[in-house]
Amino acid sequence: MNDCIFCKIVGGQIPATKVYEDNDFVAFLDIHPVSYGHTLVIPKEHFDKLENTPEETVVKLYKLIRRLAPAVVAGSEAEGYNLGLNSGAVAGQIIPRRKNDGLELWGEKEYQGNMMDEIAKKIRAAIKQALN
Repeated sequence: MNDCIFCKIVGGQIPATKVYEDNDFVAFLDIHPVSYGHTLVIPKEHFDKLENTPEETVVKLYKLIRRLAPAVVAGSEAEGYNLGLNSGAVAGQIIPRRKNDGLELWGEKEYQGNMMDEIAKKIRAAIKQALN
């Protein structure tokens, strides 16, 4: 899709700090993280909503997340994690959303200096160790 930010990231039109990539999925750090190390894991193929995503893709995605999550926790020196799913342009988690509803789930943080690259390096190393 031409206006999809994730398709632009997959296509290389928008830069991203990638921590994992294979033929079907890419994982990268969120530029507006709610926690340092906040990682997005997306399919390379565009799907607008969960219910429009083939079941096989959903299963493969969650199998990958199951393997990546502990590595992201280790690489970002965290103690646990929250797993969220956004479906549709105005959605957040599985909470029903409406345009301009004013709901704010979490505040955002900003990476300082080269903090994003340093955390990404640690996460990549932890992922490499976890997947080998």
